[in-house]
Amino acid sequence: MHEQSKIVLCRLLLVGFTAMVIVALVPAKGYAQFVPNSKQNPLCQKLGTQIQGSSGMQMYCFGPQTNGAAPKALLAPSLSGKLLTSQNSSKGGYIPNVNAANLAEDISPSGLRAFGQSETSIAAAGSYVVEAWNDATGFFAPCGSPNNKEELTGLAFSNDGGQTFTDLGGIPNLNCATSLAEGDPSVEVYQVGGNTYFYISSIFVPFNMPQNALSVTACQVTGSGSSATLSCGQPIIAAISSDCINVGFIVCSFLDKDFLSIDAARGKLSLSYTEFGFTDADSAGQITLAVCDLTVNPANPTCSNGSGFNFLSPLAVPAYLVVSANNANFCEQEGAYPAVDPGSGDVYVAFEYNWATNLNSFGPCAVTPTQEVLAYVPRSCLTATSPSPCLPPFNQASVNIVSTVATFVPGYNRFPSNDFPRIAVSDAAGTVSIVWNDARTNPLADILMQSYNLGSLIAIQSAPVKLNNDTTNGALHFLPAVRNADSNGRLSVSWYDRRLNPGSAITHVFAALGVDPRTTSTPSNSRVTDVASDWLAVSSDIVPNFGDYTDNYMVKGTGKHASNTFYVAWSDGRLGDPQPFEAHH
Repeated sequence: MHEQSKIVLCRLLLVGFTAMVIVALVPAKGYAQFVPNSKQNPLCQKLGTQIQGSSGMQMYCFGPQTNGAAPKALLAPSLSGKLLTSQNSSKGGYIPNVNAANLAEDISPSGLRAFGQSETSIAAAGSYVVEAWNDATGFFAPCGSPNNKEELTGLAFSNDGGQTFTDLGGIPNLNCATSLAEGDPSVEVYQVGGNTYFYISSIFVPFNMPQNALSVTACQVTGSGSSATLSCGQPIIAAISSDCINVGFIVCSFLDKDFLSIDAARGKLSLSYTEFGFTDADSAGQITLAVCDLTVNPANPTCSNGSGFNFLSPLAVPAYLVVSANNANFCEQEGAYPAVDPGSGDVYVAFEYNWATNLNSFGPCAVTPTQEVLAYVPRSCLTATSPSPCLPPFNQASVNIVSTVATFVPGYNRFPSNDFPRIAVSDAAGTVSIVWNDARTNPLADILMQSYNLGSLIAIQSAPVKLNNDTTNGALHFLPAVRNADSNGRLSVSWYDRRLNPGSAITHVFAALGVDPRTTSTPSNSRVTDVASDWLAVSSDIVPNFGDYTDNYMVKGTGKHASNTFYVAWSDGRLGDPQPFEAHH
C-alpha cells in the first residue's frame, strides 16, 4: 500500500470506532441522549486537527461546546442603525426578517436554555415553507421530551409564505432511546396529486450498532390556508455505511455532509454525501449518491441502499452510486451538493477536492491544487435496482481555487472554514453553475461563480465571475448558497457579508438576484438582513456557531403575471443566540 495511503487509512479507520464507543456510552432512558466522546474516542480527539468533518460530526463527537460572549440581546439593532446609510445597503424589497424558531422551544424539560440553531436549509411551494437547522436543545433534552426536543435536527413550518413560522421542535423519532438525528439538515419539497410533501435529510446515528446512517423524514401538509399544518413521519434510512471491517469487533465508515435535490417530474430524490472508510477507495472521503423513489408512496419513500437496513443485522450495504472514489494523492474530498436537471433528470454533483489536507506543508496534497469539482451523472445510471450499474469515473470538470481554509474569520468559532461549492441547474440557459467563496483577490474572500454547458461540462466563462459588487479588501464574503433557477432561467445567490463593517465580526446577508448563468459581469447586490449580527457578542453551544452553510430556494411563479419568490435562510446572531432566520423577495 502507498505510504500516504497507510497514513490516511490509519487516520480515518478511527471513524468506525465512534459507533462502538457510542454503544458503551448510551445513558439510561430518561437522561439526555448525548454523551461527549472526546476523551474516549480517538477519532474525536483528532477531529479539528488531523481530521475535518461537518458541524454534525462536531456535535456527534463533542456534544455541546459552549463558546462566545454572554448574550447581549438586541445589541445588533443599535449597530445596524448606523450601518444602514453605508454603501450597498439597500434592502431591495425583502420582507422583514423572520425568526423561524421559537425561543421558548430552546428550553429543556429541566429548565435549561440551549444556545444555537445553525446550519439552516429551506424549501417552499406555494404558501408553504419549511426551514430546518442544527438544534442545540437536543444536547440537554432526554428521550421522549415534548416536541422531540432530544433530536439535534430541528424544523419549523409556515403556511403563510414565510410571514410567520411554527417551531415544531425536533424531527420525530420513536426510537430516540437507541438512535439520534445528528443535524446537517437539508430540505426539499414535492407536490403531486394535490398534496405537498417536504423531505428533511439528516445525519442519523444508531447507538447499538457500528453503522452510521443518513435519514430522510417525509412530512405532509394537511389542511389548507391558515389552518394548514405539517405532519412528519419517522426517519427513513436513506444510506448506511458501505465499508465495515473486523478488528476484533466490527467498525464501519462514517457518512457525512448530506444534501438533497429533487427530480419532481420523475419522483426521485437524490442525496449526496461523503463517506469516510478504511480502504484506498474511500479513506480520504468518497463522494456518494443515494436515491429515494417517491412514485409509489410519497409519504414513505423507498431509498436505494437504506430500505433493506436492519438495526439487528449489522452488515454493510453497498453504496448506491459512487460519484468520485478516492484519489491517488489521498487529498480529502468533502462538501458535496447535488442539483437535478429538471428537463433530463440527470444529476450534477459539486464538491471540494483537497479540502483541509491543503493545510499540510508536506506530502502530495501540499502541491496539489485545491479544486471545486463538478461531476455529471446521467439519468440512465439512476436505476431502480441497487447498487447502480454505473461506476466512476464520471465526466468531470474542475476549477482551481484559492482556498480560505487557513483564514481566521473573526467571530466564527471554527478553524478551518470551508470553500464548499453550491450548485444549480438552469435548463433555460443550458447551464449548470457552481458558486463558492475564494481568496484570490480578497484575503477574506469574494463570492465567485463558474458555469458549464449541460452534459459536456465545457466551461462558459474563461474565468470565474465575481458576484459581490463591493471592492473593499478585508471585507468577508462567506458561505454562499444557490439552489434552483427562476422562471426565466436566472439564478439568485445569497451569502454572509461584512462589507458594511470590514475588519469586524458584524455580519449581514447579501444577495445577487436574477443572475444570468452565462454572464461575465458582476451583478448588482441587495441586502437581505434588516439587522446586523455581531458574532463576537453571541453565545453558542455548537461549533461552528453560524454553521457550515446557508441556504435559499426559488419558487417559480405560474401564470402570465405571476412573479418568482426567493426565500433565504441563515443563522442569525442579532439576539445573542444563533437563530434560524428567513426572509423572502
